[in-house]
Amino acid sequence: MSACKSLSFIVKNRSLWAHVRRNVTTWTPVGAAFNAKPHRRLDLFEKNVGLFGVPELSCPAGFQVATRIALKNTELLVEKACSCPPGVDTVQTFDQLSDGLCKVADLADFVKIAHPDPAFREAAEKTCIEIGTVVEKLNTNVDLCKSLKNLLDNPDIVAQLDPDTRRVAELFLFDFEISGIHLDDHLRKEAVALHVKLLDLNNEFLVGSHMPNRIARAAIPEHLHLYFENEGSFIQVGGLHADSPDDLVREIAYRIYLYPNADMMDCLEELLKCRYKLAKLVGYESYGHRALKGTMAKTPETVMSFLQLLTDKLSERTATDFKMMRYMKKKLSPRNSELMPWDHPFLSGVLRAERYNIEPSLYSPYLSLGTCMEGLNNLFSQLYGVSLMSEYPSAGEVWSEDVRKLAVVHETEGLLGYIYCDFFHRPGKPHQDCHFTIRGGRWCQETGQYQLPVVVLMLSLPHPTKSAPTLLTPGMMENLFHEMGHAMHSMLGRTRYQHVTGTRCPTDFAEVPSILMEYFATDYRVISHFARHYETGQPLPESMVARLCESKKVCGAADTQLQIFYAALDQIYHGKPQNRSTTEILKEMQQKFYGLPYMPNTAWQLRFSHLISYGAKYYSYLMSRAVASMVWKQCFIQDPLNRDMGERYRREMLAHGGAKEPMLMVEGMLQRQPTIEDFVDALVSELNPNFETFIMDSES
Repeated sequence: MSACKSLSFIVKNRSLWAHVRRNVTTWTPVGAAFNAKPHRRLDLFEKNVGLFGVPELSCPAGFQVATRIALKNTELLVEKACSCPPGVDTVQTFDQLSDGLCKVADLADFVKIAHPDPAFREAAEKTCIEIGTVVEKLNTNVDLCKSLKNLLDNPDIVAQLDPDTRRVAELFLFDFEISGIHLDDHLRKEAVALHVKLLDLNNEFLVGSHMPNRIARAAIPEHLHLYFENEGSFIQVGGLHADSPDDLVREIAYRIYLYPNADMMDCLEELLKCRYKLAKLVGYESYGHRALKGTMAKTPETVMSFLQLLTDKLSERTATDFKMMRYMKKKLSPRNSELMPWDHPFLSGVLRAERYNIEPSLYSPYLSLGTCMEGLNNLFSQLYGVSLMSEYPSAGEVWSEDVRKLAVVHETEGLLGYIYCDFFHRPGKPHQDCHFTIRGGRWCQETGQYQLPVVVLMLSLPHPTKSAPTLLTPGMMENLFHEMGHAMHSMLGRTRYQHVTGTRCPTDFAEVPSILMEYFATDYRVISHFARHYETGQPLPESMVARLCESKKVCGAADTQLQIFYAALDQIYHGKPQNRSTTEILKEMQQKFYGLPYMPNTAWQLRFSHLISYGAKYYSYLMSRAVASMVWKQCFIQDPLNRDMGERYRREMLAHGGAKEPMLMVEGMLQRQPTIEDFVDALVSELNPNFETFIMDSES
């Protein structure tokens, strides 16, 4: 179905869909699309339109064709960018160049990990490598960079640029500079060599960080073998088993899984050295300084001040949390009562469950996937005038029959884009919740139309059965809302340039829209519109929602402190070289920012895979949560369905993607300039108990 036909169908049927009434067995079209298995129509003559409607991708070999077309267009656009006079056209050509490569590379990046067909995955992997190599060459193309510098070095021309165009031009130039474009030939070749080496080291560390460790079967008590995977005369340990109620299982998993690997240790040390060397080579004090340019935090010094101040303000609460855990450990294991790092996740969960009775199975019947999608649809309709419309994908458009396609339609602006929902578990699919940009939004000067964004949301949920729809735990529901926050960031932006579309913005701002959605997911005024028992139709009791919200605060300071420790470790690793091992640094940071003892002969840092994608930016989640908390409390807590506030939120924060300084977007929303102290206070206040909840619980 073409975009025009699709929109016509949506508009013609909107009034019909709006009047469908929900009861126990009947959902709106969005709910029905997710609460039942799809009935595939069989049309032998239906043409295969290719993945995401890209005609070339009707078969694996099509990736080679799509890559060839993209690279041919790249050559033409490079020639145009280098020859056209400096001005707006220069930036538009750069963005067109970036868009042509991203449309193939981003799609391939998703397909290589998510497609069930190995042939498609392999073809996509080759495309990623081929386009990645071209991008590396473009980032060191002196003539291409010169065309951009000629533009930005001319004050008269710069004065005529609109703010978005100027910012995008500066961001493109930054990409050149961090690749060493401004260096002489010898140093530039050295920078390119470091980039290539880092690609290999990053991949080696990522793969190694997830590899299991093993130990002789005889070294572990026989009655515990069933908790681990057997491999002949060895036991394989592939994770921390943090939720196991057995103390010894948790301890064994911790000691074995985190046992140091000499090759991985060398890989990490070399990786950090290369990052520092590259940063210094292109003119930065450290890799952290390079990574934080353009973020809300801006410098490593600001990040460390934020983490230290947060630690100081949480210290008493953190001590109280650990005291509660010690008491519970003593109660559960009188003979082995010392609190250890492997106890934290398990005991905090026990304390929450004991105090608030938040067994997930009590909530799940009220949270079918379909009702949650209806809830999201209602929320977006109230806040932004946006509806989610279920569409039937064409032949070959999706990679699994379980994938659902949603058109995102605004009440006056029309079709905004598409969300493909890959929500259900299947063999070989990555077990992670994430958002992928397949195609970014941009104004196409060449066609005079707006290029609609396309994204994928990937979860790993159980399939519906004949007797019941897919039922979500509260955690799954929050994750769904979180990922949909990323998707709506992509949909509601209307940026002129795809280089800054949607989530293509600084990391410490990119998580704000998704974390803000978690607040809506736990507010009864929002939940009451959709959470119904799938069999009886009864609403989810308000007291259960209140207990769930309060339970999150139990051990909240200790949980936050653990995140602070990880963020501080990340900062120190990416600062100036310390002439000591990564393990020695870890021991010091664990003592300073966490409190539970370091266990000898362990190396948790070798499992810290976020060092690759979040290098020097792991703090981003904490800072984003602080901003989201401030936006929620100042703008939405009085009325979470307030349309005026929703429009302001879209206008001030969602619409710009990365085309505006992140702190300016925050200031626009809050109508004041927040400080680091404000961010810290927002996180600390999150842990304050809601006394109304205690009163309500006691009355019920």
